[in-house]
Amino acid sequence: MNRIRAASVQLNHHPGDKSYNLGRSTDFAEAAAADGVDLLVFPEMCVAGYWHIRKLSRPAIEALSEPVPEGPSCQALLALAQRHGMTIGAGLIEQDGDGALYNTYAVAMPDGRLAKHRKLHAFISEHISSGSAYTVFDTPQGVRVGVLICYDVNIIENVRITALQGAEVLLAPHQTGGCVNPSPRCMGAIDPALWENRDADPEAIEAEFRGPKGREWLMRWLPSRAHDNGMFLVFSNGVGRDDDEVRTGNAMILDPYGAVLAETSEPADAMVVADLDPALLEKCTGERWMATRRPDLYGPLTQFTGREEDTRTARFDFGGTAP
Repeated sequence: MNRIRAASVQLNHHPGDKSYNLGRSTDFAEAAAADGVDLLVFPEMCVAGYWHIRKLSRPAIEALSEPVPEGPSCQALLALAQRHGMTIGAGLIEQDGDGALYNTYAVAMPDGRLAKHRKLHAFISEHISSGSAYTVFDTPQGVRVGVLICYDVNIIENVRITALQGAEVLLAPHQTGGCVNPSPRCMGAIDPALWENRDADPEAIEAEFRGPKGREWLMRWLPSRAHDNGMFLVFSNGVGRDDDEVRTGNAMILDPYGAVLAETSEPADAMVVADLDPALLEKCTGERWMATRRPDLYGPLTQFTGREEDTRTARFDFGGTAP
């Protein structure tokens, strides 16, 4: 791996307003280029918007979708990447040639290539299908990158397989924090009034962002994904009002030991930047642990237990309460 400078953006997208959202991406790309950034990471579904999608009909979702890489959003990302000599990732809704819809993360590279990852555990809408492949590739900057979207990162097997495929940096675009959740000690709703009043009382909303609905919840598990698998991790997230919920931002970059290199709790669109030193990968804990794996013991991991559930059911089916 070469030494690179990475940036993670937290963004308050406008639902359904692809022009505005791409415009904000352009603004951040220009700021990142001025700071010498090589790898720029935007949130999940930041181009089309996220939480409002669950309320839309299939035709309405199709109207926000586009082919990848031929669609206008991907072409705009490729133009940005080539203009700034930067690798840029952003989330959108893909429609493939057979009409299937996906929550997709597109990574545009300055050499004209575009990689894409389809979320493996899609649940936002019954009209959006789950992907079925892992995504690991080499960037022109000399880094092997993997992509997992939001809920994908919750499943430890997904992260381990991505690491086993050689990923040195994991892109982890999210729309999370501030979610009503079936687990009693996992996140929880944030009063939207705190976000609307953020200019007059920033301390109140920042306390929520740093607390158990935001950063405290993330820090229970996110560092372990980096540490246990010996990867840098770039966490990008929505921030602020997202339909009837409030995303907590908490954009951060972690090293292969799970230590935070850069982060923010600012209640606004923001970008954090960190240099990724490849020397940290050498003999890091995760690398040593993976080298001592016993694959001969792991057959049960691939067997069904009878307790498996569809992600949408597991995410939303808790007593009929609205998600």
